[in-house]
Amino acid sequence: MINTIGRIDQMASSGGTPWHRASAIAKLLLAATLVTLAVASPSLTLLGVLWAGAWFLALTSRLPRALVLVAAGYPLVFSSLFVIGSWDGSWQTPARLLLRPLIASLTAVWLVGTTPYPDLFAPLSRALPRSVGDGLFLTYRALFDVMARAERLWRALRLRGGTSGPSRRRLTLAGEGLATLVLYGFERSQRQYSTMLLRGHSGRVCGCRHWAEWTREDGYVALAGAAVAAAATLLWRRA
Repeated sequence: MINTIGRIDQMASSGGTPWHRASAIAKLLLAATLVTLAVASPSLTLLGVLWAGAWFLALTSRLPRALVLVAAGYPLVFSSLFVIGSWDGSWQTPARLLLRPLIASLTAVWLVGTTPYPDLFAPLSRALPRSVGDGLFLTYRALFDVMARAERLWRALRLRGGTSGPSRRRLTLAGEGLATLVLYGFERSQRQYSTMLLRGHSGRVCGCRHWAEWTREDGYVALAGAAVAAAATLLWRRA
């Protein structure tokens, strides 16, 4: 998982497609529209069109197809049990329940894969309280370090025989490993905050403003938004 997130984060800054050059605010508006329609739409036909549109956005952003499949497939793991439990004997109900998270996840992959993370968190820091916005920004960056630490810890446990033996021993080692990660995360946050204070932290981490600078490539985002709006108008009441 850490490799998947890391590759998406790297491609967001190094990609050269029109989606990468479009402003963050335009892409955020388009992504919010797609997700809102996916959640609220009663039309299975419209959901199918939105799903195809989300695939179009993800594939034209030149992200590796295998990477898109892996990242977009995560919701299926969590929604499959809910779909099975909610099945009413028809195929329409599970189709709706599966298409909604798939549209949202593909849209999120496109947004995160084409927008550097400072441009994503900068508008959030304006809409949310300052401490919450900065906390999300720092948590995102700390996620990579903590997950890499967890992978190294798991590898060390396997090499030293920590995954074999009685269940009681394995659970004890797993609990000790989790406690180590919690303490490491707390110590890391303390060091990072102290470093920020030493460097003159003014109370706002995400202070960049180019996320709202409109570009010529925003025209492509506007065309995609117009296509989504037209599809919603024509297909909203269609089964």
